[in-house]
Parts: sequence; C-alpha cells; structure tokens
Amino acid sequence: MPEIDVPALTRTVLVCTFALTFLFGAVLQRTHFCTMGAVSDIVNMGDWTRMRMWVLAIGIAMIGTGVLAWSGQIDPARTIYAADKLAWLSALVGGLLFGFGMVLASGCGSKTLVRIGAGNLKSLVVFVFLGLSAYMTLRGLFGVIRVNTVDAVAMQLPTSQDLPSLLAQTGLSRGTLQLVLGLLLGGVLSLWALTGKGFRTFDNLLGGVAVGLIIVAMWYVSGHLGFVPEDPNTLEEVFVATNSGRMESLSFVAPYAYTLDWLMMFSDKSKVLTVGIVSVIGVIAGAAAYALASRTFRWEGFGNAEDVANHIVGGILMGAGGVTALGCTIGQGLSGVSTLAIGSFIALAGILLGAVLAFRYQMWRLERMA
Repeated sequence: MPEIDVPALTRTVLVCTFALTFLFGAVLQRTHFCTMGAVSDIVNMGDWTRMRMWVLAIGIAMIGTGVLAWSGQIDPARTIYAADKLAWLSALVGGLLFGFGMVLASGCGSKTLVRIGAGNLKSLVVFVFLGLSAYMTLRGLFGVIRVNTVDAVAMQLPTSQDLPSLLAQTGLSRGTLQLVLGLLLGGVLSLWALTGKGFRTFDNLLGGVAVGLIIVAMWYVSGHLGFVPEDPNTLEEVFVATNSGRMESLSFVAPYAYTLDWLMMFSDKSKVLTVGIVSVIGVIAGAAAYALASRTFRWEGFGNAEDVANHIVGGILMGAGGVTALGCTIGQGLSGVSTLAIGSFIALAGILLGAVLAFRYQMWRLERMA
C-alpha cells in the first residue's frame, strides 16, 4: 500500500471545500435561500415557496447521500449525527433555542455569513456573539451546564441512530437500506416541492438543487477523498482537516467558534485550517463576490438599541442551541437529516418550532406596542 501524502491531501480537501462553499454562498445570495425566511413567509403570508426550496434541497441531499453510501463511497454512520446514544432532549432543547435565536438575529448561521458578505454589519455582530456562545457551549460555562442537564438525558441504542443501521438489525443490508430510504423519503420530499404552484422558476430550482448537491459533494470530499485508512504518523484511520475527527458536511455553529479561535490564536502553529473554518470563509467570499457582481452589496447597520439587543441575544441563543443540538438549519436540517439520523429529525423539529414561537413572540410585542 503506497504511503499517502497527508499534508497534500489536506490541502486538496480544503481547496475543494472552499470552492464548494464559495458556490454555496453565491447561490444563497442569488436565490435568497433562507430557512428563517421560509418560516417567516409561511407564518406571515402563507407562502410556501421558500420552504419548498429548502425541502427540495433536503430531498436531493437524502438521495445523493443514499447513492454515495450504497456505492461504498462514504459511511453515514461515521458522523457526529449517527452516534449510538440518542440525546433526544439536547436535540429538542438545542433546536428550540437555535430556532428562536435565528429569528431574533434575522437569520441562521449560514444566512448570517451571506449577509456579512453582502455588507450587513448587524450580522458581523451576530457572528461574534454566536461564535463566543458556541465556544462557551463547547468547552466553557455553557458547556458545563449542557453536560449536566440536557445531555444527561439520553437513550442508549443497540447501534448507531441512523434509520438504515437500526433497520439493518433485521438482517437487511445497511447500504441498500440507505439507498432505498434515501430514494423513498428524498423522492417524496422532492416531488412535493416540485409540484408546488409557481415553484418551478430558475432561482427556486437553482437554490434547492444546488444546495442539496453541495451537501452531497461535501460528504464525498470529507468522507471519501479526505479519508485515510492508515495515517503514516499515527497508524490510525483519519478524516483529514476535520474538527470532529469524523467525516463532515456543512454546518455553521461550531465552525464559528473554531474560526474565532483560529483568528485569535493565529501565531499558534497548532491552530490549523479545517473544513469548518474554510467553509465559513468560503460562504462569506462567495456571497460577497455575487453581491458585488450583481450590484446588490449594501452597507447596513442597526436601527435602534432594541435592534442591537435582539441580534446579540439571537446570536447567543444560536451559539448555545446549535452546539447543544449538534447543528443548525444546515448542519442538522440538511447534513444531519441526509444521513437519516433520528436525532437530526428531532433537532429539525425543534428548530422549526422555535422559529414559529419567536415569530409569535414578535407579533405579540407589536400588538402590545400598538
């Protein structure tokens, strides 16, 4: 077996990550792909168009991930989403906090990066507070609270919590189950999205299909291209350039913390670029490039003190909630769900419920002021 040049492979993975997330940022900027916006459209106007775009992306991601798993390119059970310990309360509570916070902060983690690229200074403040809160929930004060409360409530499963692994206990092939379930669930979701009245416009299809395919491509880059069966230095298998040590697709909560840490400790040679950090940089760069090219770049600041407070609190809630739930609208709502992990579906439900509650809260505030 020829020796693998791990540093060269790491550079390749990071370059591919930057290219994919640059495209991701540009697509989100052009199509206005936004989970918070999708929920807002439904709650305030009864318009499901942007929700169909997001659901189409989920469907494409499920199908693509199923194909990769069935063909042996990746193993979805080797992600942070598919542990054999189902921390259902962490997923639910974390999702609720994240969903509520993203409404206060005018967007989720990915949308915050896109808005920064388009000149929104409010989102820059959200970035800082989200990153600090995420770091505190990973390793600091919030982390101690998390471990001793919601994380302590969990179910131990006989295998990893993704549906194919659980169903494989009956004797069926896990790879085949991943493909069949991915095609079935992803196909139903995609069909529902595509049959929406007036949905099939270029931008809607671009947003749904491109985002879904980028999630799949990131699984391939991290889980196949970046997989080393035996690291020459440790003689252990490794997924290069990942913070978790497992294969990763896109997620935008913990990578905020890692990005701030890398920037603050840049001279420390142990602080290196990872898939998460490069993803953050790539989305901002892609959104900025499209905003400048389309002449939609605009500087935007806060309107008043309450606006500042909402965005700060929203960032803190997203950081704490996203780490607790193991992901955001992209991390759990697309990457996690594409693996068919039970915890991801619980976290997704929590995020959506949290967002709806936040919009109801805002309406109540407006009614009181009136």
